[in-house]
Amino acid sequence: MTQSPATPLPAPGERRRLREDRSLTQADVATRLGVSRATVRSWESGRSAPRGSKREAYARLLTAEPTQAQVQAQAQAQAQAQVNARQEEIAPELVGAGTGAGTGTGAAREARPAGREERSTGGRKRSARAGERTARALERLAEDADSASPEPSLTPAQAFDALYAFCAPALVRQAYLLTGRRELARESVERAFQQAWYRWPEVAVDRDPAGWVRATAYEYALSPWHRLRPRYRHPEAPPAGAADRALLDVLLELPPVYRRTLLLYDGVGLGLPETAAETEASTPAAANRVLHAREAVARRLPELASPEALHWRLAELASAERLRAAKPLTVRWYGERRAQQWTRAAIAFTVLLIGVTALTLDTAPDHYEAPLSPPETIHGLPPRAAPGPLSAAELRLRARLRSQEVSGPERMVPEIR
Repeated sequence: MTQSPATPLPAPGERRRLREDRSLTQADVATRLGVSRATVRSWESGRSAPRGSKREAYARLLTAEPTQAQVQAQAQAQAQAQVNARQEEIAPELVGAGTGAGTGTGAAREARPAGREERSTGGRKRSARAGERTARALERLAEDADSASPEPSLTPAQAFDALYAFCAPALVRQAYLLTGRRELARESVERAFQQAWYRWPEVAVDRDPAGWVRATAYEYALSPWHRLRPRYRHPEAPPAGAADRALLDVLLELPPVYRRTLLLYDGVGLGLPETAAETEASTPAAANRVLHAREAVARRLPELASPEALHWRLAELASAERLRAAKPLTVRWYGERRAQQWTRAAIAFTVLLIGVTALTLDTAPDHYEAPLSPPETIHGLPPRAAPGPLSAAELRLRARLRSQEVSGPERMVPEIR
C-alpha cells in the first residue's frame, strides 16, 4: 500500500496571496482548521509553521483550485473596490449638489478668500437640480460597476452603501446646524437611513433618493419630542470659534421651520420650488421664510447680509465640527434588528390581545340575571290603629284599677233624670 505524497506548503510570502485569491479571510481559515486567528496570522507572517495534520489541511486549503463561488466572490470584491474608488472621485460633486454645504474644513476655507463675485455667478446656480445630479452620479456609478463586474447591476446593499457614502457625511453636518447637537445629528441621519433601508424598494426608484433621506433626517432632528429625553435636556458644548458660536446661536434662535428653509435654500443650495416642496409649503411662503431668516441673521451678524457670504459661512460652520457617521453595514444591521424587534413586539401584543379576548369570552356570563333592587323607605303611610305595648306606668294603673271593688264609694254612678 503506497502512501500519497504530502501536499507542499507554500512559502510564507505566498500564503496570504493564495488565501485572498480564494476570497478567504483569516477568520475563515481559522474556522476551517480549528485554530485561532492569531495562529493563522503567525503562519502567514512566517513566525511559526503548522505541523502534522494542520500542516496538510492548511496546504490543501491554499493550493486547492478555487471554486466558481470563490471566483465570483473575488470578482465582486474587485468590482466593489472599483466602486469605492469611483465614489471618492464623484463624492464632492454629490455632496455639493444633493446633500448640502461643506465637504471639509480645508476645502471650505481655501475656497472662501477672494473671488466671491465669481463664485456667485458661476459656481452656485439655483437652476441646478440637486436630485437630478445625484441620480446622474448614481447612474454613472452603476455603469462603472456594470463594466467592472459580471453582475448585471448593483445589489441593493451595494446601492444603499453608495448612497450612504455620498449623503451621510454632509447630512450629519446639516443636522448639526439644525439642532446644535452632535449626537442628535448622528442619530437623525442613522434613523433616516434605517428607514430608507427598510423601505428600500420605494427609495431605490425615487427620483431623488438623497432628498428622501434628507427630508426624513430633518423631520427626526426637528421633532419636539427630543426635549423630553433626559440626555437632550441640557445644551452641548458650543463650537470653539467665537464666530462659529455666534452664527450657531443665531440659527438656533430661529423657529425650526425658518431654520430648515434657510438651510435648504442658502446652505444646501436647492431652488425655491424644491425648498417649498420639501418643507410642505407654498413657494411664496418659502420665499418669505427665507427673507425673514436672512433679516434675522443680518441683524445679529451684519457681515452675513449677502447670501453668498451666508452660504460659505454655513459651509465653514458645518465643516468645523468633525462629525463622523457610522459605517453603512452597521446602519443596515441596526435597522434590520430594530425592524425585527418591532415585529416581535407586534406579534406579542397581538397574542396578548387574543388571549385577553379569549379569557373574557370564557369568563363572561352566558345568560341574563335580573338584578335585585335595593330596599327603599316608604313614606306617607297612616299611623298604626292598634294599641302598642303598655308602659310601666300604664301597667301599674291597670293593676290598681283591677284591685278595687266595682261598687265602691269611689265610683260615681250616673243618674238619669
